[in-house]
Parts: sequence; structure tokens; C-alpha cells
Amino acid sequence: MSSELMEALNQIEREKDISKDVLLEAIENSLVAACKRDFGKADNITVNMDRETGDISVYAAKTVVEVVEDSALEISLGDAKLRDMKYELGDIVNVEITPKNFGRIAAQHARSVIVQKIKEEERKVLFNHFYCKEKDVVTGVVQRYVGKNVSISLDDKTDAVLNESEQVPGEVFKPTERIKLYIMEVKDTNKGPRILVSRTHPELVKRLFEKEVTEVSDGTVEIKSISREAGSRTKIAVWSNNPDVDPVGACVGLNGARVNAIVNDLKGEKIDIINWSEDPKVLIENALSPSKVVSVEVDEENKSARVVVPDYQLSLAIGKEGQNARLAARLTGYKIDIKSESQIKEELEENGEEQ
Repeated sequence: MSSELMEALNQIEREKDISKDVLLEAIENSLVAACKRDFGKADNITVNMDRETGDISVYAAKTVVEVVEDSALEISLGDAKLRDMKYELGDIVNVEITPKNFGRIAAQHARSVIVQKIKEEERKVLFNHFYCKEKDVVTGVVQRYVGKNVSISLDDKTDAVLNESEQVPGEVFKPTERIKLYIMEVKDTNKGPRILVSRTHPELVKRLFEKEVTEVSDGTVEIKSISREAGSRTKIAVWSNNPDVDPVGACVGLNGARVNAIVNDLKGEKIDIINWSEDPKVLIENALSPSKVVSVEVDEENKSARVVVPDYQLSLAIGKEGQNARLAARLTGYKIDIKSESQIKEELEENGEEQ
């Protein structure tokens, strides 16, 4: 059994990259636990496994006494002297007590310990595989709905859960459908990694641009800010570190190819790409795209802005249910008050009358 065991441990070390010493130690500990069941008092029991041959011996540490009251813990001075004349009262003698059928017991324990360790190691490898992908985008395959949550297979290795709160309203998935997901968090559990994924996270859009647009992935074009209402619309502000590269053009791609690939991944979500500017006036004007802007007054201290737009552009600037203005405010970090030219004119006339 011992040579077979050592061969098996060597093979596991090679194939699974699990240290033989770690396994041997685990087997020893497991056998100590088994001895405790057999011998009752086993605080004085040690199990030794020869690191070369795999031979296993069990020893009991017994105290040398005049009169033995507990043979599990004590040995008489006479018996101790028979082993070695050097022993005196109070010394500790290691007495071998390896049971007859211990090889078979050891083999069973070794087997279960090895299986357990391999499972633990595989779980660790799996966890590390996905932990590296935390805060990144992966493609998952839809398995099935579990209540309102969706079970997703990742890399054919493990399942992730797309909770209802991380789903885009109105999106419905079919089994085997491939979808892009943002990995929010990877937790280590006894049953393997627990992976939380999202379809609504703003970073999903950012990562998709990094994968689709080489200028973004190599750092030539930076995504400076992003605001998103998942399933409906996203605004991103981009900046180029190279004066010869147009950041908006790079993100849109030839005939819109790049942005359209991302829109398809997001099932038709609209994406506005605007030029970033350090000047809040210019940034706010760009952020309200596609609406035209007449003027922008900025209060940098209070992070607020007053924007005047042509009358016919007012509803476009505000957007359906205020969405365009809301996304622009989130993108720029400014509270934006939008007025039409005629509203401003009325205000001025009223103020004029008051004066």
C-alpha cells in the first residue's frame, strides 16, 4: 500500500500541482483523528508517515511511573528500562502501537483526504481563474431562469447568477444565448466561487469599448466619464492623448461599426459619444448633444449651470422624461438648469418691469 500511495501522491503533485508534503500532513492529521476514536485518550498519539517509503507508524507518548494507573498514558519504570536503560521516572517514552489492520484504515483515510484536497485545490484554481476577471467583461451562456434570476455558465467552468436587480428592465433571455456580462464580485465559498454579474453596471459599457476600440485599450483614447440608464441610453465623454486621433471618431468606427457592435451587445441601448473638455462650459454643451446650445453660464463653486437653448430644441435638450438632461448632469457632475430663449426673454421682461 505504501509504495502505491507514494506513487499516487507523486502523480498528483505532477498533475495537479498539489504539494506531496501538504497531502502527507493532511493524511497524518486524519489518521490521528481516527486513532482518537479507536484509543479514546489520544492527546498523546502521533502518526508518522515516512516521507520516502510511505510506511505509517503510530506512537503513544507514555510517562514513566512507579505504578501504572492508566496504561494508555503511562508505562512502568521496569518496562521502560527493558526498552532502554537510560529511562528514569517522569521521562516520556514513545511506544509504537500501530494496530494490525492499520494499513487498510490508512489507505481509506488517504483516499478520502486526497479526494478532499484535490477538490479544495480545484476550487482554489477556479476561484483564482475568475478572481482575475473581477471588474471585467466576460461572455456567458444563459442556462435557465431560477425564479427571476438567471443562471449563466461562464467558460464552461462554473455558473454565475444574474440577479433581477442587475438585469436590464425588459431584457428576456433564451437558454444557450450568449451575453456579455460585467463581473462585479467573486467570493470564495465552500461550494466554489460565487460570481456576481451585471448587465446594468456603467463599467460594462466602458469595458466593451476597451475590447472593441484599440485606441481605448492602448490608452490613446480615454473614457473620462460615463453615465448610464441601462437598456435605454448611455453617454460617454472621451478624450484623445494624441492630437492626430479623433476620440469620438475612433469610438464610433468606420460607418459606426465599433459603436454598433457595442449597441448590439447591449440589445439596442443608445450610446451618445461626446468630446471631453476641461472647460465645464464646453463639456456641458457637448453633454447635452444632440441638442444645440445658445449659451452656458457656469457656477463652478456650486457645481451648477444655466443653459439656454433655441425654443425648438428645448424638448430635445431635456429629453424624454428628462433623460437627456439627467444623463448630461451625471456625466458632467453639474446641476443643469435648461431654459429656452423665449423663457429667458420673458424673465428679462418681467425683471425689467419690476425695476
